[in-house]
Order: sequence, then C-alpha cells, then structure tokens
Amino acid sequence: MPLDPPVAAVLQLLADSGTPMSMVDGTPEAAREGFRTMTVGVRDPATLAQVRAVEDGTIPGPAGDIAIRTYRPDADGPVPTILYFHGGGFVVGDLDTQDDHARLICRDVVAVVVSVDYRLAPEHPFPAGLEDCLAATRWAAEHIDELGGDAARLAVSGDSAGGNLSAAVALAVKDTGPTLAGQLLLYPGVDFREDDDLHPSRIENGEGLFLTAEDMRWFRNHYLQDEKHATDPRASVLLAPDLTGLPPAVIGTGEYDPLRDEGEAYGKALEEAGVKVVVRRYDGLIHGFFGMGAWSPASAAAATDLCEEFRVLLG
Repeated sequence: MPLDPPVAAVLQLLADSGTPMSMVDGTPEAAREGFRTMTVGVRDPATLAQVRAVEDGTIPGPAGDIAIRTYRPDADGPVPTILYFHGGGFVVGDLDTQDDHARLICRDVVAVVVSVDYRLAPEHPFPAGLEDCLAATRWAAEHIDELGGDAARLAVSGDSAGGNLSAAVALAVKDTGPTLAGQLLLYPGVDFREDDDLHPSRIENGEGLFLTAEDMRWFRNHYLQDEKHATDPRASVLLAPDLTGLPPAVIGTGEYDPLRDEGEAYGKALEEAGVKVVVRRYDGLIHGFFGMGAWSPASAAAATDLCEEFRVLLG
C-alpha cells in the first residue's frame, strides 16, 4: 500500500525545510530538545483527548523519586489501571512528549493511566529504565485502590522503547507478581541483535521514514553500554527462553516502520507459547503513528482500533 498521503506530505515538508531528521549528529541533550519541539512544540492542545483529571506526582524508585502523571477517565466505579512507558529510544522523551498518547488510552480504553518518567540513557543505561518501570508497576499494584480500583485489571503499555519496557516488565513479574491483565505494545523494539537480516523491515524502512536505521544504532549504543546486554532477555525480549504464562497482548505495527518485523515476530512467539495475542499491521503508516492522528486520519483510525482492542481485552 502507498505511504499514507498526509504522512508522506509531512515527511516531504520536513525534507524540503532542511530540518535534520536524524539525531545521531548531536548530543542526547540536543536530541531531547529536538524531540520535544517535534511533539510538544507543534501540538495543538485542542486536539488532545479530554479526560476527567490529570495529576502530577512522584513515587519511590530504586535510585530516588520517579515522576509520574496520572490520568483519570470520565467514568465512575472500578476501571483498569494501565502503566504507560513512553517511547524515545531509551534516550529521549518524557511525560510531556507522550501526553497525547496517555490521554488517548485513558479516554478510549476507559482506564486510569499512570505515565512513568523513567531514567534515560546514556546517563542511566540498561537496566536503569527497566528498574524504574518495574518499581512503578509494583507501586501501582500496591495502590490500586486509589488508582483504578480493580486489582484484576492492572496492565502495561508503551510505544517503541516503551513497548520494549512493557514487554520486559511483563516478563519480569510473570512469576513474582503482581499479576498483569494485559500488555499494549505499540511498534515495540524487541531484538537488539545487530544482524539486520533477522528483520528485513530494518533495511526496507531504514531511511527517510522518520525513524532510521542510523537512529536505531545510536539509541542502541547509548542504552546498551555492554555488548553482552544485546542478548539479555530483559532487553531483547524476543530472546526470552519461556514466554508461557504471559498476559494477553495487543501489538500494533506500521507497514513502513523499521521495527515492523520484530514486533510481529514477538507476536508470533507469544502465540506459539500459548499467549492470547492480537497483532495489527496498519498499511501505509510509519513508526510513531499512534501520535500522528491530529493530521493523519489513517493514524487516528489505527490508534482508535488499538485502544478498542485493548479495552475489550481488559473487559
């Protein structure tokens, strides 16, 4: 299917403007500022999903307090509680850059969403961010009465790097608890091995489509500062030796995303392990489509579809 026309138009506009599309030539600090400009800086507040309340706070973490943002839906009675871990290659992103994602999930899944500002690389390489996300998940389980109120419907979600962290958290708590009801993985990166032949979409979609192969290597090198971590199942969750008993999953991928094939491979691996999984590939869309609905109707429809799948999964 051709590239979604509104997405293609924005990519062409960026190319014609001379705006640097890659982060690799600058510092992590510059990349973070650039990512905020591309997200928060161009966002029209009128397009944000409306929720009942938004509250900032902090919770205890393994290396100090972790900032969180809690979103409450316009609903009464017990609802699911969903931890949200933002994308950004483990290097960029924060509570603001994916504020639109968390709001949309809160409204459309009808759930309390707790967005987590985990530590970023390279200052805090693997597994620091994962440790923060684990701490936040355990905290949410302990405080479920003041969050969604339904202990049987605690779930994790995230986009890109956040999808990786969600899957890693689900693996980490499988045997120790807390019990998770589901995982929403938006175009997750699940395999840090550098052999691109393992996942052809890395090559097919590695240039000119927002997330590039060069960007992915830059993120990887900042996050995994020891080569042995590339095959650690806490990072490369696709390599986990036992996926049985994991919570059901909804996985969304884009046709023109370099992470398409590994996300779908993880869905297949979950299915083969007996895990209930729904995998949706959205033709014509690129990496990051969940946050592109304000100007791409196809992206908006994909986000709505994934939220509906997750809402049904969580009952």
